[in-house]
Amino acid sequence: MEQQPGAVHGEQEVLARTVADVMRTAAVTISVDETVLVAWELLERSGSRHLPVVRPDGRCAGLLDRAEVAVACAAPAASLSGLRVDELLPGHRPALVHVEQTVRHAADLMSCTEVDALPVLDEDGRLAGVLTAADIVAALAGRPVQKESADTRPQAPSTVLPGLPPRRGYRGTAVP
Repeated sequence: MEQQPGAVHGEQEVLARTVADVMRTAAVTISVDETVLVAWELLERSGSRHLPVVRPDGRCAGLLDRAEVAVACAAPAASLSGLRVDELLPGHRPALVHVEQTVRHAADLMSCTEVDALPVLDEDGRLAGVLTAADIVAALAGRPVQKESADTRPQAPSTVLPGLPPRRGYRGTAVP
C-alpha cells in the first residue's frame, strides 16, 4: 500500500495538537456514592461506553467501562442495590490527562496502561471531558470533533435520570 504524500505530516500535526482539541466534552458523570444500577442506567440512556466517576468536590475518581458495569450487574439483584460505584474502581490512581497535554502524550499513556479512554482534567483539576481512542482515530481521519456546551451535559446523581433522553433506538416511552 502506497503512503499518501504528506500523510505522515498530517499525523504529526494531529499528535501535536492538545487533548482539548480532540476530546469529547459531553460526558455523563456519576458520583462515587451512587449504586451500580444507576451507573448502568446512565450508560444505557446516554449510549456512552465510558462513565467518569466524580467525587463530591468535582474531582475525577476514575472511569468505568460499560463492560465492567455489565459484569457487576450480573450479580444477584438483591446485592446490586448495595453495590456502590466506588467499589468498581481500581485501588490505584486512574490514568488521566490534562487539556493542555498533547494527543501524542495521551496516545502513549493509553498504550502503556492498555486503556481505550482517559478522563481529561481542566486547569483546576476538574473533569473536562473524556478522550477515547476513537476520538484520536477520528482526528487522524480528519473528522471534526463534536463539542457540546456544559449546559447540555447530564450529570449524576440519580436526580438527573428523569431528564435523560431514552437510549438510542429505544422505541418505548421515556421515564417521566
